[in-house]
Amino acid sequence: MGPKRKSATPTPASALAQLRESQSWKLLAIAETLAPKDLPPSAKKRNSAVSEDSEQNGDTHPAALEADLLHYKELFSKLRFSYVEQVTKEKFLRSITENPPRLVEGPENEEKEKEILALKASLKERKLEVADMLKQLEDKGRELALRYEGLQLRTQQLDSLPTEIEGLEARIEQLKHEQIPASNNPALALPLPETQRVLSEREAELAALNAQIASLEASLPNRSRELEKLERELRPLETQKQGTVAAAKEARRRKEEGGGIGDELEERGRWLRASEKALREMLEVEG
Repeated sequence: MGPKRKSATPTPASALAQLRESQSWKLLAIAETLAPKDLPPSAKKRNSAVSEDSEQNGDTHPAALEADLLHYKELFSKLRFSYVEQVTKEKFLRSITENPPRLVEGPENEEKEKEILALKASLKERKLEVADMLKQLEDKGRELALRYEGLQLRTQQLDSLPTEIEGLEARIEQLKHEQIPASNNPALALPLPETQRVLSEREAELAALNAQIASLEASLPNRSRELEKLERELRPLETQKQGTVAAAKEARRRKEEGGGIGDELEERGRWLRASEKALREMLEVEG
């Protein structure tokens, strides 16, 4: 067996056309079958006005359907009254024209009345069931109407999507050609996921640097106080240094003049210089 051929990927336009072909609106087909055909002249006149309004507002518009329903309720109520009246007259005439005429006794009337009351109770119960069913159908119809309107809106949006996609693709190609000169930096040619990853790394590094700067700025007052303390401790040493230098100069002068205490002062000057050097090393102060 040869390799299976992959089916071609459908385009958005073909997918939308296929979606439309697969739709079968059963409610619309049922509504067409419910169009009134054989009606009295007055009913035809009323129905023609309703039909014209329905054609203007759409055959499936809720307002048009509600007007049709109200018209049919009034029509069926009149037809029922006419039917009951006609049947009653027919039964009465038939009963009095029979030979011999049919006479109805009181017990038979009572039994018939009980039967009629039972039928009325059953009819009332059925009417309540029908009213509940109609209420459910009305709620479902409104829900379906809203869904149908939303579906029509989304279908219109889908109709415009292929054109917009083609325009965006053409714009992308145009921008690619207009990118002159092309950058030699590979970082500028990264795809979107890689660019987002590099951006995240750079943001993390920047956050770490900001944290270090904040830490140094927080420790700066302590360093300043330490420096002021060292300067205060250094001032007496500077005064002592100046005195020692002056004494050393005086000792050198006396030594040159041949004084007896020159060696002692020179030794004391060396000791003081050594002490000064040790103190500077301890305090890390440059001379």
